[in-house]
Amino acid sequence: RLTTRQRRAVMEGLGAMSPAQRYAAAADNFTRLVGGVSDWDGPSPVKEWTAREVVGHLVTWVPGMIGGGSGLEFPSGEGAPADPVAAWRALDERLREVLADEELAVTVHSNPHTGQAPVAQVIDGYVTPDLVFHGWDLARASGQDPELDEDYIAGAYAGMTGMADMIRGSGQFGVQQDVPADASVVEKFFAFIGRDPRWTP
Repeated sequence: RLTTRQRRAVMEGLGAMSPAQRYAAAADNFTRLVGGVSDWDGPSPVKEWTAREVVGHLVTWVPGMIGGGSGLEFPSGEGAPADPVAAWRALDERLREVLADEELAVTVHSNPHTGQAPVAQVIDGYVTPDLVFHGWDLARASGQDPELDEDYIAGAYAGMTGMADMIRGSGQFGVQQDVPADASVVEKFFAFIGRDPRWTP
């Protein structure tokens, strides 16, 4: 088991990793956070979701989006309401299998909104960021340290603000929140995607 310092060192290098390494680092951290939740029905920074529903969101949209566009099979996530820990572990195991298998990793993923790309690239572009972002939600909901890579968040913030109109039009993010002038890039990012960056239960 890695110490907090070791985990931080891993997370702080996300941008320089391969897609498989980046996923593994983000997933390891998310697994740590899942294991530290004591109240699955407690509130989260996403107004409509409890901690249980943060995990439920991930384990249901990922199989539909990644599996639906590639033909690869993934756990359905239907068990998340009863056992979010087991549901997450099952999805994580399958994603690691796909990324570790050279043939599966280059399976073509096709989606009318995102075009065609190797499934490993799609996991890297959609699943890994969601683990980082929703890891923050889960950490706040459960009183844990999210152990974020600030450079990774800064990159995401720069990229997403350049597509603000499209992102807002997708309906997948909340209303941008106000932040003070001295807000960090992490606070600015989470305010941009609709979170109160200083939210507590």
